[in-house]
Amino acid sequence: MTHRSPIIAALDAGTYYHHRTLNTPALAPFIDRSIYIRELNEHALANCDALIVCCRTHPDLLMAHRDCFAHFLAAGKTLVAMGETGSHRWLDSVCWSPSEVNFWWWKEPGADSGLRLAAPNHDLFNYLSLADATWHQHGSFTPPPGAVSLIDKVGAGSVLYEDRCSTPGRLIVTSLDPMYHHGSYFMPATSRFLNGFLPWLKASTPITASA
Repeated sequence: MTHRSPIIAALDAGTYYHHRTLNTPALAPFIDRSIYIRELNEHALANCDALIVCCRTHPDLLMAHRDCFAHFLAAGKTLVAMGETGSHRWLDSVCWSPSEVNFWWWKEPGADSGLRLAAPNHDLFNYLSLADATWHQHGSFTPPPGAVSLIDKVGAGSVLYEDRCSTPGRLIVTSLDPMYHHGSYFMPATSRFLNGFLPWLKASTPITASA
């Protein structure tokens, strides 16, 4: 019997912040394959167990691959839709509510991000804390029936959820955009988020394809 680790792929839209994220020495060991978005097809995803759609990839580029993403999930694989990718436009089950962004909320008296752990016993939080997921938010989601919200924003909805019900695969959806900020060399929490999220993804992704 052949033993291997899950193969994690990340979609590279050719931006500077994707380049820095995918090539950061502490993060790169958790990304096995980088796929340039204009070269994305089912052949490029062969043997991959998980695909990360990186933050702030233009939705128009992703919509052209709706069927590819659907087939990936139908095969029981893991798809991660990061923030500011317009995931409601290229994934059928995603219900999105935009909101105004307060970039400097922490400067207000009595500042409260509004974020709360919705599933504090979830194994993701063995890898990162709420503080590691706290910067500004770009909107929220209404998770579909059976999905589990991991982080909520009070009075708004989920900013990070895991959906194992809508498809045979696992869908992780967030409005957080850590790759943009990590790759732009500001907002230290975003680097901490990636330092926890990517090892968790690697550890929690089931192997679904033969190498």
